[in-house]
Amino acid sequence: MAAMWTFALARLAGILLLGLFLGLLIQPVWLWLLGAACFYLSWQLLNLYRVDRWLRLRSQIAPPNIGGIWGDVIAQVIRLHRRKQYHKQRLLQLYRELRRSTAALPDGVIILSTQREIVWFNRQAARLLGLRRPVDVGLRIDNLIRDPEFARYLHSDDFSMPLVIRPPVQLDMYLALQMVPYGGGQSLLLVRDVTRHMRLEAMRKDFVANASHELRTPLTVISGYVDTMAEDPSIDPAWEGPIKDMRAQAQRMNAIIADLLELSRLESADGEAGREPIDVPRMLERLHRNSLASTDRPRQVLLDLESNDGLYGTAHEIESALSNLLVNALKYTNPEGSVRMRWWTDEEGAYFSVADSGIGIPPEHIPRLTERFYRVDAGRSRGQGGSGLGLAIVKHALQRHGGWLDVQSIEGKGSTFTCHFPPQRVWKLQLRNAASA
Repeated sequence: MAAMWTFALARLAGILLLGLFLGLLIQPVWLWLLGAACFYLSWQLLNLYRVDRWLRLRSQIAPPNIGGIWGDVIAQVIRLHRRKQYHKQRLLQLYRELRRSTAALPDGVIILSTQREIVWFNRQAARLLGLRRPVDVGLRIDNLIRDPEFARYLHSDDFSMPLVIRPPVQLDMYLALQMVPYGGGQSLLLVRDVTRHMRLEAMRKDFVANASHELRTPLTVISGYVDTMAEDPSIDPAWEGPIKDMRAQAQRMNAIIADLLELSRLESADGEAGREPIDVPRMLERLHRNSLASTDRPRQVLLDLESNDGLYGTAHEIESALSNLLVNALKYTNPEGSVRMRWWTDEEGAYFSVADSGIGIPPEHIPRLTERFYRVDAGRSRGQGGSGLGLAIVKHALQRHGGWLDVQSIEGKGSTFTCHFPPQRVWKLQLRNAASA
């Protein structure tokens, strides 16, 4: 490149020297120098015109045969064009491979813009959601999937869990939708057919509910006979121990069946819970008195009522959730420990927490606590009669009331379980007073 510029400057100097020589021979000098400069400028403008015409009509005409610096510029343009063509072909090939690979996926894939508009979708997404190309490209996805839960999911910030809906195309199908943000605000919407999984889950729930109902009657009969035998003074004293064990196991099975029936009822309930007024402080006072009457409770069982407000909901579901949290805290706290219940409200809703000084929970177990039959310490839970269903009941009862459960725990130091209820579920004190008046 430096050699080309040296040659161009040498050519300009040569033309000017020629003009100077002719000017010295044939006066005046300045006129011949001006003529030499104009000749050089005209020649450069002609080369510029030829290059510009070639750039505009590059696909129709061959590049001009110009030497010097202009030839070097043309050569660089040709190299850049060939490099651009290579990268363009490479990107086109990658795009085609991406389309073929996504088309072969068993799940639907939809690319959404920052405004949640459809940019592209594969064949599986078109089949599952009834999308049409190119009619639906450019439309907002929530205008095509008209589901209130999907609209709330789309505008939320938590996409860690998929949303299960029934598509507008086939109401007998279940689809799991999950957003995956990427790039500068764009998103992938993954669509999966989970109909078989949901049907198996429904069959499992029906089986558990039916089995619990069927087991309840014979277990009641067995429990009755065992209770009669335990109270019969004519029974051989050698049988007192076995009868006592049978009575305890029968009571445990009754408790498990009751929990299974309650969980099945909550899972099969449609929509949100009712909106009957619930006097939560009075309910907590009753639970507090019952826990104080227990013989194997911790040394301290405290209740802090920081608000007289109540809740709108279903009373037995709320009581089931609160009592399960209290029973768990009492069960896993040693006799010298303490359990503190707290009820309070603010502008963001109502809260109930149970804090204990018990054994605590390792952090890897906390995300799975609300799964049915999940136990952190299975041996201890069975020894104390736990079914592993209590926190699952709590989760479903809170979901029915628009709430959620927060768990904070330090292993060896204790745990705090906090129920959050939305503000629209709070029964304000002034409304309670007006109702009682």
